[in-house]
Order: sequence, then C-alpha cells, then structure tokens
Amino acid sequence: MNPLLLTDGYKVDHRRQYPDNTTLVYSNWTPRKSRIDGVDEVVLFGLQYFIKKYILQDFETYFFKQPKEKVVAQYARRINNYLGENLVGTKHIEYLHDLGYIPMVIKSLPEGSAVPMRVPMFTIYNTLPQFFWLTNYFETLLSTIIWMPCTSATIAKQYRKILDKYANETSSVPEFVNWQGHDFSMRGMAGIESGVCSAAAHLLSFTGTDTIPAIDLLEEYYNANSDTELIGGSVAATEHSVMCMGTTEGELETFKRLVCEVYPKGIVSIVSDTWDLWKVLTEYLPTLKNEIVARDGKVVIRPDSGDPVDIICGNPNGKNDNERKGVIELLWDVFGGQINAKGYKELIPQIGAIYGDSINLERAVQICERLKAKGFASTNVVLGIGSYTYQFNTRDTFGFAMKATYGEVNGIGREIFKDPVTDDGTKKSAKGLMKIVQENGTYKLIDRVTWDEERTGELKEIFRDGKLLIDQSLSDIRKRLIVNS
Repeated sequence: MNPLLLTDGYKVDHRRQYPDNTTLVYSNWTPRKSRIDGVDEVVLFGLQYFIKKYILQDFETYFFKQPKEKVVAQYARRINNYLGENLVGTKHIEYLHDLGYIPMVIKSLPEGSAVPMRVPMFTIYNTLPQFFWLTNYFETLLSTIIWMPCTSATIAKQYRKILDKYANETSSVPEFVNWQGHDFSMRGMAGIESGVCSAAAHLLSFTGTDTIPAIDLLEEYYNANSDTELIGGSVAATEHSVMCMGTTEGELETFKRLVCEVYPKGIVSIVSDTWDLWKVLTEYLPTLKNEIVARDGKVVIRPDSGDPVDIICGNPNGKNDNERKGVIELLWDVFGGQINAKGYKELIPQIGAIYGDSINLERAVQICERLKAKGFASTNVVLGIGSYTYQFNTRDTFGFAMKATYGEVNGIGREIFKDPVTDDGTKKSAKGLMKIVQENGTYKLIDRVTWDEERTGELKEIFRDGKLLIDQSLSDIRKRLIVNS
C-alpha cells in the first residue's frame, strides 16, 4: 500500500489549513498519564522498528520506487472517492516523490530508557519548508505502531521488578527470572504486527517466549543475532488436543510416553488439567516418580484453568486437602527438594510448574507473596504472560500523544500549545522547542528553549533526510533497561 494512505482521513487536507506561509511544524511524542498503579515511567521501544520498516523500507518500496504516475493516481483515486469533490490536490505528493526521501528529523532518547510522565520521548520536524505538512501527517502511523511496544515493554519491566524482588528474597537461583516470565500472548493479540511488536518488547526483560517471529523482528530491526546471543527461547510443550487424543482412560500412559519415550531428556511442559489436575498430581506423578527423578531434565506441570493464585498456591477455603495445598505444595509432597540458604523450599530440579492463563501484575504479586508465606521460593513456578496482560491496554494506558508545540510562519517562530479548559490537565501540552536534561538520573523536560539550546541535551538525532543515524542493538537496549530498573 502507498504509505501516505496509512493515515487518518482528517489529516489529508491539513496542509491547506495551516496559516499561509507556514514552513515548519515541530512535534513530540509523550506519555501523559499512567493508568497502572505504581508505574510513573514508560520504556521507549519501537521507534527504530518504525523508522526502518516504514520510513526506509515501505516508503522506498511502495512510494519512491514506484512510478510517480502510479502512486499519484492511487492517492488521488482514494482521496477523491473518500471525500468526494475536494481541493486536497496531489502536487504536494508529486513534489515528495520527486524529492526521493522523507525530509524529516527525528530526535530521540535511547530506546530502553525509562521516561517519566509528561517528558517527551522523541521529537520530529520537517527539514524543507514546503513539507511542513508532513510532520503531523505521520502522527497516525507513528501512534499506531509505537504505543503498544512502549506499553508492553513497560509492563514487562514491571513483571521483571516483581519477580526479581521475590527471587532475591526467596530463591537460590535469582537468574532463573530470565525465564520466569514467558510470553504466551500472540494468539490473543489484535493482529500479527501487534503481537510481534509486543512480544519483542517482552524480550527486553525476559528470554522466554512462544512468539517465534519476535526473534526475527529483533534480528532484522535491532541488530540481534540468535547464532551468537540468546534472544528468546522455549521448551517442548503439549496442548489439550494432544492430551485429549490420548483419552481420559489413557492419560497416565500419555504422561509416561511423553516423559520416557518422546522426551527422555530435556525440559517438557505437559498441560495437566484436561480432566482432573488433582488426580495428575496425587496419582499419576507418584506412579511416575522414579522415571521423572531419573530423567536428565525437567518435567513441567501446566495447569490451565481456575484462579491461578489459588491453583498454584492453594485455596485456604478449598473443599479438600488438594485444593487447600495447591500445585507447588502437592509437588513438594511427591518429590521434595531442598531448603535453601534463605530458608525457602525449592523443588528438585526434575520437576516444576507453569501457569499461563489470566496472569496479570496483581496476580503475579499474589502468587509470589503467597508462596513466600507458605515457605516456598518464588522460582518454583513460571508465569505464562499472555494477551490478558498485553492486549488489555490502549494508547490511553499511558496517555500517549503526538502534539505540535512549535511552528514557523513567514520565518517567525511560534510557541504553540493546547490547554483545554474542560480537561483535568492530562491534555495540557508543553510549549515551544524542547530540550531534555538528566537530573539525578531522571529525564526532565525544559520547554520554550532556543534553537541553540534545542540542539543540546539528551535528545539525539537518530534520523535525518532519509538516513538512519544511530542504529541501536537489542543487547544495548537490554543493558540500558537493567540500569534503569
């Protein structure tokens, strides 16, 4: 598709609505408000993907390398059929095609940075006066691509904080947290690109994922290399169709076949609540204990229904001992383990558990806290983090917006802003040109600066006039995220 059509309809004629002799529009991308308790900084991620994929690849392939007559006719047909009789015109599209590149500057903080609310993550403005209309024309495309990876990276970081905290308090293997948050979200996301971008954001904080194409995205757009570094990984795992096909009468035999024949070594995750989870834990596993203990690897039990906190940790109000104990305590009853130096129980290395349904930040805290209260290390369980976490958000989760704060008309600069009298302050914008500084390791906005001041500070040019100037890597972003945690 002609990428100039990847926009909201109201954008196409703003060129004629700006004051005559407008030559520059300067805008910023900013998180304005957090709707997640305890989160007051947002992780920047996804801008390099946007630049490489859309500004460099798609504009080059589907616009600049196409015959001018073709893309102009395509644009005219769509707009004319969409708006009816109009004066939008196509000369500005022809001029852009003749130019052969996107005449913009994007200045950004480094990806992986933790950015406080109301501090711009990046700014964007045109470099040639006749293309002033292009700055905010990009708003829709920028927004739809970038809000989700920023949001998912921020939420993944919160999971990481929670799991790190409890692992440091209760576990002898805090490094296991790299695998303790596992991405199961792809099937529940609002499309392939949404799922893959979100999953790539998850991989800034963890290495566990079932979203294979997220690894490809990070290799193609973030200089990662799965031959030389661990981008993301997973383990062999069953699903309900596998267990059902073995029949309820043959479920024990299915477990035995999987553990002893199909996967005689390594990690295998077996969904265990197709019929009766408690029967699996108290009958099948004791029967197979010797085989499991003798394996070179781990058998991971995966419940998939019920309240995850109660299923994993036990329900104090359960109607029988199994429900009151929960998965981890029942596994301990069968297999035992060690009490680590911190005083918490850790299952033997050959057995573990994962829960991958309806996990959210609140439940992650509850699971870790209740395991701790029962004397178990948090790392006895892996949490499968799915679309209940990553799709249950909108652009307004962190109030993302791209707004113009400066322009030039007849060569004279104008500090522009919005401050709706009917608003609670969320939509009040900054004014003028911007500079970001660091104070005590935290980014701070200084607005209404001069051009000379704007050229200094923490915002760095990463794109100018069709060229990417800074090419960041996954490894650098991961390191930056750890420093900012």
